[in-house]
Order: sequence, then structure tokens, then C-alpha cells
Amino acid sequence: MFEKYLENFTLYESQQQPTKMDILCISAVEVKRYTNEFWTAKQRQANSLHEISYRACFKPQLPRFFIEKLTQENDVVYDPFLGRGTTLIEAGLLNRKVIGNDVNPLSLILCESRFLLPNLADLKEYLEAIPMDKTAKETIDLSMFYHPDTLLEIVSLKNYILEKEKNNTLNSFDRWIRMVATNRLTGHSSGFFSVYTMPPNQAVSAKRQLKINETRNQTPTYRNVKEIILKKSKTLLKNITEDHKKTLKTIHQSALFINKDARNTPEIPSNSVQLTVTSPPFLDIVQYAQDNWLRSWFNGIDIQEVEKNITMSKTLDEWNDTMQEVFAELFRITKIGGYVAFEVGEVRNGKIRLDESVISIGLKAGFTVVGILINEQNFTKTANIWGVKNNTSGTNTNRIVVFRK
Repeated sequence: MFEKYLENFTLYESQQQPTKMDILCISAVEVKRYTNEFWTAKQRQANSLHEISYRACFKPQLPRFFIEKLTQENDVVYDPFLGRGTTLIEAGLLNRKVIGNDVNPLSLILCESRFLLPNLADLKEYLEAIPMDKTAKETIDLSMFYHPDTLLEIVSLKNYILEKEKNNTLNSFDRWIRMVATNRLTGHSSGFFSVYTMPPNQAVSAKRQLKINETRNQTPTYRNVKEIILKKSKTLLKNITEDHKKTLKTIHQSALFINKDARNTPEIPSNSVQLTVTSPPFLDIVQYAQDNWLRSWFNGIDIQEVEKNITMSKTLDEWNDTMQEVFAELFRITKIGGYVAFEVGEVRNGKIRLDESVISIGLKAGFTVVGILINEQNFTKTANIWGVKNNTSGTNTNRIVVFRK
């Protein structure tokens, strides 16, 4: 039983830390809450293929914990709110079949390409052969982010990719290059195309970047786009073996990637998913479409259309109503004996505990509650940038409600 495993869990044999367990009463049901360090907080211990930045994403160790404990090889693992694709990449590396969905097409661009991994020498040759159009022009002003020659290279690559997409001729190299370039658009080091700006998981507005440039007394310097793409590719692939490549390529053959509302996914057969690991939009805390405006521009995505479709509920009642429909769909597609690990947080300074709301929603959908799992860990440097100082303030990314069908 998974519950017994949690109660007796020890992460480090040399530093035994018993699981703390208490019982809550929610919707007239007794719910066990398990607290421990169930996985390491060290990001660098994860596979290098995950090193793609995306706002409000969880660490790979989170889905790995549930995938290893609650599935076997060839079981289906699903994420209805795909984000950067952490759950699917981890499931693929562990030889599980995968289904991913996100209403934002950017998520599919970031995720699917990492199942078809290039050879670096072949990638270098292919990348060097892509023509750079020295007459490429862009209608919006991005001079606050990029040196004119860098911008010309970015726009030329953008036009090349979008033209191939229009003609339905994108190959695995194109998709990989597109994914890496999307991830290198803005950041705070010479490994990005831009001048110094905010953390790389979002893009500030043009107006805000002008202020950053003024404050730092900086102007964009030239960055070689192809060299940066190749360098980042090398970093992403540094932990990848030939066995990884073969496994991910095989998993991709049966993988299903969907770009729609998570409440309506008829493409997924009923009673087919063994495990869902996901993290939904948290009320109106994170502006996913707004944060990704520059990535959307590069990929020809209509940001207004995305903004309309992403669930950004302003009230708990609105959020609950939406998630109730999501859970009805999750119940339909989950196998008997299958699980849902639903990662939520404490928002608005802990005044709203989404885990308690989710329990009521899951019960109403027909699931049994296994319990609430809280992973205790120190927040990372990135979390501190966003003002998250401890586990009672901001969004706690280590609070997971686990259900069983």
C-alpha cells in the first residue's frame, strides 16, 4: 500500500527522518497528511534534459517519485497542464508511455522536441546550413533586448521555422532548434540572446527592459545565435546516453500531445491512464501568457488567443468549478487502481489552501483520497527572487494531493 510506504519512508539511510503524519477532516472524510523530505531539492541531480526554464514549473524529482512508486514500464503517464513538460520527459526517461496536454501551444513546442534527440555533430552541420537572411525585418521594436545583428539572426531563424511549419516540413532538427532558441531569447548571462534582463522563465515588457537598461547603464551587445543554440544543446544533452535516446524515440512513437482545454480531451481513451502528475494554474497568481509574450512572438503564437483560453480564475469558486470539470475528465480516463498526484499550493499568504479544495473536488468526481503529501525542502535561489522565503508564504510547490480510482 502506498500509504504504508509513505508512513515508513526514509530518503537517506544515513540520516533517518521519520514521516510526520496527522489527520485532517475535510468534507466529512478523514484525510492523512504526510510530511517529510520525499525527494531531494537539488535540481542538478536531475537529468540535464530538463534544464528548460518555464514559470511555475516543478522539479523533475517530484514526478519521478510518483512514477517510480505508482507505475511500471509501459504504463501511461499523463499531464493535463503540461507546462515545460517535466512529467512527460521524466516518464519517457523511465520508459513509460506518455500523454500531454496544454491549452498553450508553447508547451508542446518545449516538450515534444526533447523526445527526438539530435547527435551534436549532425546538429552543428544542420544548424550551420540554415541560411541567415540579412534583409530580415521585424515590425515590433525589440532593440532594448537585442543588438541589431543578433535581432537580424533571430528574425531570420524565426521566419525560416515558421515558413517550414506553414509548409508542414518541420523535421526533428528544426523542432529541436526551435525549442532551444525559444529558451534562449532572454536571460541574465552571455548564454542568452538578450542583454541582461529578468530571470529566463519570463520576459519583461519592452518598457520595463528600457528601465533595466537605464538602471544598469547597459546596451545590448552582439550574441551569435547559432553558437548559443549549439552551446545550450550540448548542456541539455550532457547526461543523455544512447539508451536514453532510443527509449525516448520509442516512447515518442506512441506519445499523444494535445493542445486543448483539459476539461475535454476525447482523444484519450477511457480507463487508460495509470498515473496523472500535474500542477494546475493557481488562481490568477501567474500570468502564463503575459510572461511568455516574447516566446509566443518567436513561435508565431497569438498571445491574446492564449490568454483567453488559459484558466486564470480570480476567485476560489471559479477555480473550483473549473477543476471540478477537469477531475470529471481525469476520472473518466484513469484506470481502476490508477492514481492522480495533483500538486497545489498555499496562495495569498496561506489564506487559501487549494489542497483542501481539491480534496472535495476529487471526492465529488469519484476518487478515493490517499492523502496529502508535503515535501519539506529549502526554497531555491530562484524562489527567493520571487519573494518566497519559507513554506508558509507564496506558492508552496511541495504540497500534493494524491487520489486513487
